[in-house]
Amino acid sequence: MSSLILTMIPFTFPCFVSLIFLLSALLHSLSASPTQNAPEPHPTVQLSYGKFQGAYSSEYNLTYFRRIPFGASTAGPNRFRAPQPPAPINGTYNTDRAFDMCVQRTVNGSEDCLYLGLYSRPWDGKTLRPVLLTFYGGGFIQGSATFTIPPSGFPVLNVSQLNDFVVVYSNYRTNVFGFLPGKKVKEGKDVDLNPGLLDQQAALQWIQDHIEHFGGDKKTVTIWGQSAGGGSVVAQTIATGNKGKELFKKAMASSPFWPKTYPYDSSEAEELYDKVVIAVGCAGKEDEIKCLKEVEVQKLRDISLEIAASHTYTTSSYTWGPVIDGEFLGEPLSEVVRKGELNAPMVLSTYNLHEGENFVQSSVRFDSWLKGFLPGFSEEALQRVQKLYPASGTAEEIRYNSSYERAGLVYRDLVLACPAYWIAGKAEKGWLVEYTISPAKHASDTIYWNQVNVVQKSDPLIYEGYAGAMASFVQTGDPNAHKVTNRSVAGAPSIGEGKQFVVEKGGFKGVGIEMLKKRCEFWLAQGKSVPL
Repeated sequence: MSSLILTMIPFTFPCFVSLIFLLSALLHSLSASPTQNAPEPHPTVQLSYGKFQGAYSSEYNLTYFRRIPFGASTAGPNRFRAPQPPAPINGTYNTDRAFDMCVQRTVNGSEDCLYLGLYSRPWDGKTLRPVLLTFYGGGFIQGSATFTIPPSGFPVLNVSQLNDFVVVYSNYRTNVFGFLPGKKVKEGKDVDLNPGLLDQQAALQWIQDHIEHFGGDKKTVTIWGQSAGGGSVVAQTIATGNKGKELFKKAMASSPFWPKTYPYDSSEAEELYDKVVIAVGCAGKEDEIKCLKEVEVQKLRDISLEIAASHTYTTSSYTWGPVIDGEFLGEPLSEVVRKGELNAPMVLSTYNLHEGENFVQSSVRFDSWLKGFLPGFSEEALQRVQKLYPASGTAEEIRYNSSYERAGLVYRDLVLACPAYWIAGKAEKGWLVEYTISPAKHASDTIYWNQVNVVQKSDPLIYEGYAGAMASFVQTGDPNAHKVTNRSVAGAPSIGEGKQFVVEKGGFKGVGIEMLKKRCEFWLAQGKSVPL
């Protein structure tokens, strides 16, 4: 305990009494403050539908609630349906436990999966903080929000004490359960197109309704995801169903996987629907949708996996994904970009230098691959692609001379880099990041921000510069406002300056985007030939 040294001066008795009371109060404050400021080991929060108990990690100084239902089970009548409200909770619900992922490709997962977790530094009970909602990746065919301690994304929060936000990580349905298309789905009773995206919107609405009880500011929400999680950010950012609702202000898309988005009743979509109903024995039934809701879950899982596997490396890539439904996702990305109407005024998006190569076979023959990848292209249009992507050439920091790298570049631009560029470029304030540290493949950059690891300590410059920019954006809407690196290290230029923020071995720099802009303008003009 701190000692107090008093200077002896003459005093009257009333002054002496006052001094005794002052010293007593001061000493009590010094001895009591550690107890008063100690985080609650089992914090409880009362919401409109139940009382929820969380936990505290002294090792990471995190208050967390690992399992909170935000929707009812999606089994039975709720299968293929927009999320329904969660059931009321009796008593105190212990959230410090895992929850099932939504139904996956093999044998794992459950239809009772609409849960979310959240974590933050202990709340002072007064100041509301920004909120970050995270969507997982997995090609729209798999993935889960279940987290351990330290949780996913913790290195971003932990990079600097300047930033203090609440992180929410929510489940959403994938594969056939989240993205079954078709005219009969559109017209069916108690069934919806794109329920996976509607799950995400429900998590956003949950934040609007409840996050203040956890110290979060519902007016300062950022959505974030990597790969299909980044594609989910694209979907929510362009969704007609989100317009005017102000469910979020900022969007952060890391390597946004945005596969071809067909209309719900296109021939490609109807082919998927037909394959599913035939495989599970529902074809020709008087009510095929009712049959699909009642069929054993493993049958749907099996055909979902079979279809996805058969489409890998072909025209539809991973098959399952968002469709243009005319309601929630009313227009394709290309149309929204042309109009310049996004649901988020601030966007930070990223892509990796060689990440398209993850989605292309190493033994690819470029000409035949290109025809399969772009089936709607005329011979003239294919020749234009050949010219724009010659057999050997350069693109940003890439120098290539193989069919594998060439095809990977085409795929990267169309599915990953251009969507990142488009949404950053159409935002009121936008930043684009290019990650180039070898191997710079899909998800290579996650080593600096997803889970705690030794690289963040052995390479603090990149960790602080990269994760620090992300954290600053979540906290302030500007990747430079809470810059962690010193003044000698380059900050992130805005896309409005005609530059992108390049993350390279040993540091950072701002580089022009003229080459990328030219190629992305070409793809944007092909929106009717390639459903973007």
